[in-house]
Amino acid sequence: MLLIFQSARVLANYRGVDFIGGTVEAGKWSQPRPGIDAAFGAEAFVHGAEGDLYRCPAGKRLLHRGIQRTRAGVLRHVYQAKTADCRSCVFRKNCCAGTSPRRVFHVWNAAVIEAFRAKMQTTAARAIYRLRAAVAEFPHAWLKAKIGFRQFRVRGLKKVRCEALWACLAYNLAQWVRLRWRVPQGAALLEVQGPPERKGHAKTKR
Repeated sequence: MLLIFQSARVLANYRGVDFIGGTVEAGKWSQPRPGIDAAFGAEAFVHGAEGDLYRCPAGKRLLHRGIQRTRAGVLRHVYQAKTADCRSCVFRKNCCAGTSPRRVFHVWNAAVIEAFRAKMQTTAARAIYRLRAAVAEFPHAWLKAKIGFRQFRVRGLKKVRCEALWACLAYNLAQWVRLRWRVPQGAALLEVQGPPERKGHAKTKR
């Protein structure tokens, strides 16, 4: 299965983990910079049929300049216009923020993440992940709410494992105390009230 680290490396067959990382909505546009008119947002740029490029509302081409990997597994495609085209454009004040030529960013997931998202749309995968509500969601919520375990406070894999182990140990001890307290209480109540009567059997006096 797949594991994605912050270094964007993908390792297969790692302890049966499907995926660790963030995803985005496929084909999502990045937010425009301050100073750009809403009518000239990234959605106003049309993908060109002649290649991997976009055309602005004035008809100028924005060529593909590269891919930014700011998050693990998320590909941020950069499209930029020519400086000369933006300098002479009548929409410059509305479209460009500053002196730099206009750029738009189109965000896509890596292929391995798209495969994971497609898998999660199947009935079998949804049935398996529904078990998380009973198995994993409550412990995660407890760790965040009770001990503020929202991020690691140390560096290094060994130290992170120790911190995670202590957090899990605290949760297990709290659950042990809670369940252990219920057993004597239930036993004491049973001694006072006696065993429950079976249905269909009336209690007779001798």
